[in-house]
Amino acid sequence: MNFRRSLIATLVAASAALSLAVLPTAASAQNYKSEYKMSLVVGTAFPWGKGGEIWANLVKERTNGRINIKLYPGVSLIQGDQTREFSALRQGVIDMAIGSTINWSPQVKELNLFSLPFLMPDYAAIDALTQGEVGKDIFARLDKAGVVPLAWGENGYREITNSKRPIQSPEDLKGMKIRVVGSPLFLDIFTALGANPTQMSWADAQPAFASGAVDGQENPMSIFTAAKLQNVGQKNVTMWGYIADPLVFVVNKDVWSSWTPADQAIVRQAAIDAGKQEIAIARKGLAEPGQPLLKEIESLGVTVTKLSPAQREAFVKATQPVYAKWKPQIGNDLVNKAEKSIAARAK
Repeated sequence: MNFRRSLIATLVAASAALSLAVLPTAASAQNYKSEYKMSLVVGTAFPWGKGGEIWANLVKERTNGRINIKLYPGVSLIQGDQTREFSALRQGVIDMAIGSTINWSPQVKELNLFSLPFLMPDYAAIDALTQGEVGKDIFARLDKAGVVPLAWGENGYREITNSKRPIQSPEDLKGMKIRVVGSPLFLDIFTALGANPTQMSWADAQPAFASGAVDGQENPMSIFTAAKLQNVGQKNVTMWGYIADPLVFVVNKDVWSSWTPADQAIVRQAAIDAGKQEIAIARKGLAEPGQPLLKEIESLGVTVTKLSPAQREAFVKATQPVYAKWKPQIGNDLVNKAEKSIAARAK
């Protein structure tokens, strides 16, 4: 009888201990929001937005619906102001985002690294930075700035288009009114090339192209095709690869800490998996031999110009003073590390 009582007592104790072990997870799950808000600059017609959709779907599937994410393209959570996205993310207005290194560079100066003119000559150079020690350093800086960075994506190389003429040399840009994003580094680059850089939102830019008020713009080719820029006068494309725009998958710190470690691991891995898929989508038609996307664009009546090494070097020289000016602002050590990583890359 004593043995039986002892056994029952032991089972009751074990059951109580098990209940206590389960309680924190259950309690924290009860604190989960019914919906998490993901900010995106563009919708799912673009690789960037598609990456957000993939991430959200993977998270929902792998957490069995515990974490539901709603996409808010057009940075609609902050009235379309891309420059406020990072601050809103830190403040909790936004729960998570896939953000542009360009848009977030005013708050985290190290992100200007990717906008140094002609730093990254090919896709292997981008990968050498984002997937190496430089990428880890930048993630540490983002964490210090108040968000949880999880994975890299890619908006792509930003090529230049215009309604006036093919651009083959810096002289061809003289006097052209070019729409640029709200970054002082971009103003410096296009001023050095003799253009007239004009900051405006993407929503305002497209009517300006159509009316001829603005001559050109610079963006990845995926933006060109999805936005059908040939229909608003952008009949000349120059493939100059002057900068690329990596994207960062991040979560607000308070939201992150509200999730169980198991769910944190799921969200992180989902971001990594979605990032890889998004990068492949962003490079489709451009990374392959023959660049079939460019043939598709030419078939729309667009003139596509590819610079020779000598032509590209003229742009490099024209923007070298800008590179030299911004290097210490970004951090000499970080830029030197980036230059060494690119030089050592496997091509």
